[in-house]
Amino acid sequence: MSVQARDSDVEALHRMGYAQELRRRMSTFSNFAVSFTIISILSGCLTLYAYGMNTGGPIVMNIGWPIVGIFVTLVGLAMAEVCSSYPTAGGLYYWAAKLGGTNSAAWSWFTGWFNLLGQVAVTAGIDFGAAFFTSALLNQLFGYTLDPPHIIGVYAVILFLHGLLNTFGVRLVAILNDISVWWHLVGVLIIVGALFFIPSHHQSAQFVFTAFVNNTGFGSSVYVFLIGLLLAQYTFTGYDASAHMTEETHNAAIAGPRGIVYSIVVSLFAGWLLLIGVTSAIQDYGKEVAAVVPPAQIFVDAVGQNLGTFLLFIVVGAQFYCGMSSVTANSRMIYAFSRDGAVPGSQFWHRINPRTRTPTNSIWFAAVGAFILGLPYLWNPVAYAAVTSIAVIGLYIAYGIPILLRLLAGEKFQRGPWHLGRWSYVIGWIAVIWIAFIAILFILPQAAPGTTLTTFNYSIVAVAVVLLYAGGYWFLSAKNWFKGPKVQGTTEELAKIEAELAAAG
Repeated sequence: MSVQARDSDVEALHRMGYAQELRRRMSTFSNFAVSFTIISILSGCLTLYAYGMNTGGPIVMNIGWPIVGIFVTLVGLAMAEVCSSYPTAGGLYYWAAKLGGTNSAAWSWFTGWFNLLGQVAVTAGIDFGAAFFTSALLNQLFGYTLDPPHIIGVYAVILFLHGLLNTFGVRLVAILNDISVWWHLVGVLIIVGALFFIPSHHQSAQFVFTAFVNNTGFGSSVYVFLIGLLLAQYTFTGYDASAHMTEETHNAAIAGPRGIVYSIVVSLFAGWLLLIGVTSAIQDYGKEVAAVVPPAQIFVDAVGQNLGTFLLFIVVGAQFYCGMSSVTANSRMIYAFSRDGAVPGSQFWHRINPRTRTPTNSIWFAAVGAFILGLPYLWNPVAYAAVTSIAVIGLYIAYGIPILLRLLAGEKFQRGPWHLGRWSYVIGWIAVIWIAFIAILFILPQAAPGTTLTTFNYSIVAVAVVLLYAGGYWFLSAKNWFKGPKVQGTTEELAKIEAELAAAG
């Protein structure tokens, strides 16, 4: 990376009013790796595989996946265009502030809070899924008990380790993310290869692409198919991480947008291959769908205990990487939102560790918040699906607001070096309509009757709490003092902040 390019990144950040507080050490590949790792097909596809088996079955997984993937690619393209103009760790809420016109502070406020909800929920969803699969691996190796308290215990340990790793610094996280990309890609090839060549029995193509299974209690096949799309839609979350990491990435105005789009497209094809491979290897649908972790049972039934356990280990490793990256992106969003005074206790959450140059307090905010969100699983067996719904709704509302504002801004929007040209409006409006559709879809009941303690989709409660909190806080107080992203000072003042951090480190 040339000195000129590095200086250009810092100058761009200074124009947005921010000092270079975080270390800029990530390459374009590392930036892509963060989003690809958070999407994590070995996490999203497999942790919600049980949900897919019950809510529509093979047709939802293997036909629903490419349908959702195409719409998500359009959302990613629309986001990437805005990211190129504003490459800052604030990401979505900063974009909303710059595009919101006379109501920019309000747009920024609500975008930030929905992004915060979605980020915490996606961390919870990833690490809770990792807890399921890690518990299944421990069960196969050591007879570990598979009940809610034991799974919650593993969940707590995983979140603690992710907080610890992120505290050590961005260089370590970047190295692990680069490894993670190859772990995912090679891991998918190993799993699919084993499931294709070893089992003596495979499901037919007709079963893989057309079989419909409804264990939800609902009578409408169309409704079940639609809510079953949660498997794919949840997997395709978190790619805004490339935007949140731009203050730590070289050539950010190009690398950030590429990270968003490439992570989606690579995941689309690799994830489809994985889902087809796992579904074709199903040996006993009834037995495997009833297992605590159905993919683990499918592996063992298809290729035997030893190799099945090894495949499960590959998945657990990928999920561990995924959760680590999610905490990274989540903490940067909390750091940036706190930098602008929007989070209670902002001074504490915005504090930078001078030795590692990481927002240590925000890292632990992310980890503890995710742990709290996962606790309802102790008494609600469908809580995991609700957490994933919260992640989808929170993140996609935050994705949709700046895309909508960019469309309304028209030609007043100043394009960055990476843009969509004449396709901006077509792609943008399709993206906004899709986001509105799924935001409504995934607060609906996911199991009949939907009103009992064990079937209630509490995602609507979490979304309502954030909406009421953010809305109430805004109208009672924040509208009087929150003016959107704060600038940290003049060029001289920004240079002073950077010099003080360099001296302290």
